[in-house]
Amino acid sequence: MLSKKIEEVLNKQIRIEAESSQIYLAMACWAEVKGLEGISNFMYKQSDEEREHMLKLVKFINERGGHAFISELKAPNVTFTSFKEMFEMLFKHEVFVSESINELVHISLEQKDYATHNFLQWYVSEQIEEEAMARTILDKINLIGDDKGGLYLFDRDINQLTVSTASTISPE
Repeated sequence: MLSKKIEEVLNKQIRIEAESSQIYLAMACWAEVKGLEGISNFMYKQSDEEREHMLKLVKFINERGGHAFISELKAPNVTFTSFKEMFEMLFKHEVFVSESINELVHISLEQKDYATHNFLQWYVSEQIEEEAMARTILDKINLIGDDKGGLYLFDRDINQLTVSTASTISPE
């Protein structure tokens, strides 16, 4: 059974994950109308992934005797001056989400809710990957600079981008 405190903070995270999905969706739309098909496809996939993160929380709350609430969402930014600015905003947002997840982990330990603590470990690992991906993308964008050919290649290749993190590397 979830405590009211845990239920409350998990419901706040539902909103954050839903807003994350909307942020990625807005970025996908912006990239698509700019002719950046690879970036838009990447963002559509990320939007779907964030929605899945939200649904995991919904199911967890309901399965543990709580009540998941779906609230209004803050409208995302829908225009960007450049794709670099867009990815910089994305990275900052992923850091914000990581901080929120870390606070949830802290609260679950304070409340001695070890089931929720265990459940949240997946989100901790996921955020390590999300931040690493955003950081890698920004590194590549900085390498490209203003080179249009580089942007073309980046847009073409972003869907094949993979990032290995400490949690994804298996020891031999």
